[in-house]
Amino acid sequence: MGAASHDPATMDERRRLGSQRRWVVKVGSALITADGRGLDGEALGRWADEIARLREAGREIVLVSSGAVAAGMARLGWRRRPHALNELQAAAAVGQMGLVQAYESHFQRHGLHAAQILLTHEDLQDRQRYLNARSTLCKLLELGTIPVVNENDTVATEEIRFGDNDTLAALVANLIGAHLLVILTDQEGLHDRDPRRDPDARLISQATLDDPALDEAAGPSAGILGRGGMVTKIAAARRAARSGTATLIAPGRRPGVLQTIAEGGPVGTLLLPNAGPLAARKQWLANRLRAAGSVVLDEGAARVLRTLGRSLLPVGVREVKGDFQRGDLVSCLDPDGREIARGLINYSAAETRRILGRPSHEIEAVLGYVDEPELIHRDNMVVF
Repeated sequence: MGAASHDPATMDERRRLGSQRRWVVKVGSALITADGRGLDGEALGRWADEIARLREAGREIVLVSSGAVAAGMARLGWRRRPHALNELQAAAAVGQMGLVQAYESHFQRHGLHAAQILLTHEDLQDRQRYLNARSTLCKLLELGTIPVVNENDTVATEEIRFGDNDTLAALVANLIGAHLLVILTDQEGLHDRDPRRDPDARLISQATLDDPALDEAAGPSAGILGRGGMVTKIAAARRAARSGTATLIAPGRRPGVLQTIAEGGPVGTLLLPNAGPLAARKQWLANRLRAAGSVVLDEGAARVLRTLGRSLLPVGVREVKGDFQRGDLVSCLDPDGREIARGLINYSAAETRRILGRPSHEIEAVLGYVDEPELIHRDNMVVF
């Protein structure tokens, strides 16, 4: 993991990524609302100008924009983010209107249309809705519009929300097969220590996402308005990497930042995937945020899944957690409780409890029937 540098190999990689066609650009609440003072029209106009230039140069841009709740708070005169769900949803409803109006007016100056896309977790949990969302976004890009994506905060409850727009941006990157995810923030990028507390903190120019030092560098942080600190940005980058997408965390207040990225300039922190992209179906499995239950594996089964990527057999399962049905998404945990894989299970929780620890040839004797010899077939499983 390196501090800021002008290493030729690093610059070549940045130029390659900057020239790629399909980007997702995420802008956070603090930037959109000038740290909570209401929509920052000047900043929105600047980003619209930059995105329009990128579009003119042949890039396809999906904009994931925070700010609906924060903008609504400013419009309603609320100084503190409310905790009650109905108040948050009311603020989102009021703020979303202003947010979309602002983007549309700024993009119209360049002869471009903004297209509003509001998503909930359920839209990406269901395979058919996932494919529909992908089809719509790709058509909007084909039509030359700028899709503006946000979580549908007016209807999302705690059980069905993404958690933060960094996660949403990563899922959108997976959804459309983006080459680059740009997360614009109020920081210069990711530092090796918290720059607000340590003046000697150094900007990390580039790292691969399997580097454990990234988590130490991020530390716990969260803004007053946003839910996502650097920890969520690294988690989002790792999620985006499942489709082969690189992530660049960059300073959103720097004029011309998107153009600098397009030219491969030394700005922000570039986080690179450490493996190739997953197949589309496995991306969908990996990105479903909630599993219906879990199975705890013995060390041998965990090792086979990790190293060989084979199907999960009942003989390797020690414990069943939750009440899932056949076809549900289930997490596979190692003996220490870490999720190492997830997939669509062939037997219910009750059935799995009866056959756990047994070889596959005994399934029929125990249950009276056998559907599949595997608990989870490798084609329906993604290993982390």
